[in-house]
Amino acid sequence: MLSSSQRQLLRVISESGPLSRTVLAESMGLSKAAMSGIARDLITLGILHETEMVYGQGRPSILLDLHPEGAFFVGISLLEDPAPMVLSDLNGKIIARENMPLSRDPDVIASLIAEALPKLLAGRLEAAKKLSGLGVALSGFVDEKQANCVQSTLLGWQDMPLAKIIRQKTGIETFIENDAKAVAVSEKLFGIARDIRNFSVVSFGDGIGCAHFIRGKLYRGNHGGAGEIAHCTIEPNGSPCRCGKRGCLDTIASIKAIKEMSKAGGLSCTSLSELEEEASVGNAVAIRILHRAGGALGLAIAHLIQFNDPGMILITHVEGSFDGLFGTVVQQAIEANVLPRYAGQTPIRTQRVDGDIWARGAASIAAHNFLIGPNPN
Repeated sequence: MLSSSQRQLLRVISESGPLSRTVLAESMGLSKAAMSGIARDLITLGILHETEMVYGQGRPSILLDLHPEGAFFVGISLLEDPAPMVLSDLNGKIIARENMPLSRDPDVIASLIAEALPKLLAGRLEAAKKLSGLGVALSGFVDEKQANCVQSTLLGWQDMPLAKIIRQKTGIETFIENDAKAVAVSEKLFGIARDIRNFSVVSFGDGIGCAHFIRGKLYRGNHGGAGEIAHCTIEPNGSPCRCGKRGCLDTIASIKAIKEMSKAGGLSCTSLSELEEEASVGNAVAIRILHRAGGALGLAIAHLIQFNDPGMILITHVEGSFDGLFGTVVQQAIEANVLPRYAGQTPIRTQRVDGDIWARGAASIAAHNFLIGPNPN
């Protein structure tokens, strides 16, 4: 277990990248001697290492950075079948993958994880020795301690102590998190949001997820439900949603909803890309579907900008691209529905991601708890 001062040092480096001892001491409000003692202990533990020499005025400085092999983490996504499991290092790099069957029974899930771990760690003695946490990403609400699934419609759970069940079976410190929040943590620790204190991630796929970082911290609200734009009502009295409400964003703008609208409209399109192709040759049904879905997603993102005024909105997507009609309509709807003074001021970035995104995010949750703790001051 790391001390609070060790975590403080790691937090500074994880947020800023490699730093000299002098800069670290200033950032932490400590004397250089006190900070050097903390750094020396972390170097001995193998969590920090010295990197390049920087020359400037006065004596040259050696930068300190996280050692990629200082700790390892397992991440599991319960959003797919089979469920992907990854092993990542302290820089968020995936170094091994395995799959396991997906189950809705938490005891079975724990047993399957325990059975798959030896395969994931096979031939990696150093990783097995330095395995420092396990993270699980799922669809649903998770409590602030990242221990209990408060509710998951997809898995049929309510108040499920999943982290405890897995920890008892595997002996590994376990943390669970909503899938979109896991992706946001991954982007903050290892991705393009590393230097941004206030940002929102919108995860666009079969469902729509959302998460926020505010003042450098994951914001979950009082009950863990902050950011659930998927179930904001966009069309009052619209189509029924699996959550029990009607007209939710998920029923209009998710990939699943788009495919269903495409089928209902008599089109044989099985992907967003195919629908974009139909729209590009003037198919009125495809154009109407993309306008309806893109307009709804853009409206929801405009609300995020009005609510939070973030430094960036990151839209992650597994399928298709955002350079066609759909992306254009999303951008137009955003600009049309924010106050004029905010129009165009919030960078909207899109990032196509691979199928590892949720398992990688789950591993990042474990890494975040190791480096920073669940709720740093």
